[in-house]
Amino acid sequence: MKSATHPSVQQFHLSRSLGHLQQLEETPQGVKGYTDFGHFQVTFYTAKIARIHISLHEIFENPSYATVGKPQQVNWELQEHRNFINLTTQSMRVEIKKAPVRFTFFNPDGREINGDDPAFGTSWIGEQVTTYKKLRAEERFIGLGEKTGPLDRRGKGYTNWNTDSYAYDDQTDPIYSSIPFYIGIHDRGIYGIFLDNSHKSFFNFGASNQRFSSFGADQGDMDYYYMAGGSVASIIESYTFLTGRMPLPPLWALGYQQCRYSYYPEEEVLSLAQTFRNKQIPADVVVLDIHYMDHYKIFTWDNDRFPDPAAMIKKLRSSGFRVVLMCDPGIKIEKGYAPYDSGLEADIFIKYPDGENYSGEVWPGWCHFPDFTSPKARSWWMENLKSYTEIGVEGFWNDMNEIATWGNTLPELIEMDFDGPKATARKGRNIYGLMMAKSTYEGAKKHLGNKRPFNLTRSAFAGVQRYATLWTGDNVANDEHMLLGVRLLNSLGISGVPFVGYDVGGFSGNSNKNLFARWVELGAFSPFFRGHTMVNNHDAEPWAYGEEVEEISRNYMQLRYNLLPYLYAVFYEASSTGMPVARSLAIDFTHDPKVFAQKYQNEFLFGPGILVAPVESHKDLEKVYLPAGEWYDFFTDQVWPGGQELIVECPIEKLPLFVRGSAILLLQSPISSTNEAPAEYLEVHIYQGDEPSSFVYYEDDGVTDNHRQGQYFKREIRFLPRENTLRINHKEGEMPSKFLKIKLMLHGFGNLRQLLINGRPSKLSTCEYRFVAPISKFDPLGAAKGEALKIPALHFTEFDHEDQSIEITWQSDGDLAAS
Repeated sequence: MKSATHPSVQQFHLSRSLGHLQQLEETPQGVKGYTDFGHFQVTFYTAKIARIHISLHEIFENPSYATVGKPQQVNWELQEHRNFINLTTQSMRVEIKKAPVRFTFFNPDGREINGDDPAFGTSWIGEQVTTYKKLRAEERFIGLGEKTGPLDRRGKGYTNWNTDSYAYDDQTDPIYSSIPFYIGIHDRGIYGIFLDNSHKSFFNFGASNQRFSSFGADQGDMDYYYMAGGSVASIIESYTFLTGRMPLPPLWALGYQQCRYSYYPEEEVLSLAQTFRNKQIPADVVVLDIHYMDHYKIFTWDNDRFPDPAAMIKKLRSSGFRVVLMCDPGIKIEKGYAPYDSGLEADIFIKYPDGENYSGEVWPGWCHFPDFTSPKARSWWMENLKSYTEIGVEGFWNDMNEIATWGNTLPELIEMDFDGPKATARKGRNIYGLMMAKSTYEGAKKHLGNKRPFNLTRSAFAGVQRYATLWTGDNVANDEHMLLGVRLLNSLGISGVPFVGYDVGGFSGNSNKNLFARWVELGAFSPFFRGHTMVNNHDAEPWAYGEEVEEISRNYMQLRYNLLPYLYAVFYEASSTGMPVARSLAIDFTHDPKVFAQKYQNEFLFGPGILVAPVESHKDLEKVYLPAGEWYDFFTDQVWPGGQELIVECPIEKLPLFVRGSAILLLQSPISSTNEAPAEYLEVHIYQGDEPSSFVYYEDDGVTDNHRQGQYFKREIRFLPRENTLRINHKEGEMPSKFLKIKLMLHGFGNLRQLLINGRPSKLSTCEYRFVAPISKFDPLGAAKGEALKIPALHFTEFDHEDQSIEITWQSDGDLAAS
């Protein structure tokens, strides 16, 4: 099909737009065409995802390390009109205006959701390419991954250029990672846009102008994906279809990880681990920073500090601890240093255009750097990791991979392989950390066989969730940074990266007792939970700030471990759908303006059921916002109707936590590490509410990939309040559960008069219950005062051996707990 128009050169002084349509052809998944100045393709990946690829060149070449999703079979129709062309699926309509070429996206009911600025569309200024979009009056923007600033990006501009940003603040941009994906929200609908271009890129959401929003890159094609959807969650699902979803992590990686820069010698590491056990504070990991190495050289050990690392790791494993090792990319230029010699021989380092290996100065001194876009460099790195895995290391920490060097200015003319079509650091800088994470993950997988590795990275690009956990770098020990960290995690979750965290207590500078206690409380509700601090700082272990802070830390760290059945199931959901673990309220309450207010933008859901209201360390009263629904105080079971602001008391030992009406929470008995088996019963906590709900309990061995061969245990739990019924569906998978029985805990149900299990009468008892222990010689509120909750409970219902559904029904007065 062809469409001719009169050629027309649209010139805006030094910029030019795509121009008028000259020819259009159908392709199996969409259309391609050329204009006065360029070429474009529209490709449907699903009924909800359209790729818009615009180039100055007829050949569309943009090999992507970010995307893994492939075009699916999509039913779509083309209709040509005099001035425009419509491409329609069941979920969207793409209108292509002919003169000049502009793209507009509609919902199936005809509402315009997103459209090009009529004058500018996609335009070039020299090599720089930018797409300009209409800016709606009340449009909000969320996402962009690891970006400082507010939840709502409206009125702000951002740059994607991965940078070592030590001690960054709330206005610093860019920092360590780039995820050029955002979600637009307005009264007509919700949409997502992912710019798949790894050059330095720019996003403007009405910053310094009120005419348009825009996104662009210094060089390369305009290659973006438009995602239609009725909810933020559906947009996240589409985005992670494109860029991939996280593999299930090892269960031990969800436990507490203790780090500092640095723990040494070996005796201090072993003593640290033993102190956790002696103080009955749960933990799973000791992290070794760069001082374990011989003069900071990767793939070496300091023989004086660590004379027998294999024996040390074996001792730690016997007490339930794993070791995670720092891995920096710089390879010291030193003859006789085996990785340097073999790297030269294998020719795996990034180079200047004249063929000389690039040298940059970092911790070991002057270094070369592996080109992780080269398959031979990735193979070389993977083989070198064997020196760690063969002595029992199962976790790795990729740091300084922006690339960070002294001076923090990587020459842009250095070249990288890109698996064949070479390019400069202008294209390669933003993906260097991603490709290092990929190399480390795949190397660890290769050497660990069927075991799951843990892999952490500082620098990243879109798609990093396939390979690594992301943490937010060198933060600062203050309240502002603690709350900024929450927003960074929530934004990364919106942007497809569920396994994220920050340095609890702050890396740079010294914390204080209240700040450290509050940060540990928040960290217990961070997907990745690690304490970390800098060399020569105040100690930052849970016991380092006195007995009161130690008790507070123990309480919340133990609560984290008690919640592991709930948390691991939420991670399973993340690996299946891309839904984050820490969920900005913007996901579920998208059109409630209060969730974007500066006062409440830090609030989030931990999984689907627990609302966390972060509060500064110096406050013991805080104003919180509860969105629509019913909300239970986590500690007292007091019920609050949603849609209101309220003042809550939050002394330092109490983080404001609320549970959503109809929520299902799963807890286990206390354990000191994931290496320890909990008691045989699983606690199932149901909170009375008006709406039906469901939660998928998932379990596997937590260590291997046997779940891919059916070795898992899964049961859906459904709460049907209108029918006074709880249904535990039949189990799936071939693995038995570690829990033989369940203990059903019913919150807010009033007086239950009769209860039937699969039609058989059963009796309830009253259980006295605390989520956290009271603090010694202190006066906390509610349950923490020593007053236990009194909860109707059904004890020891069969769980593991029931292949059929379990149905529990009741009659009650229907009263919620007293408000």
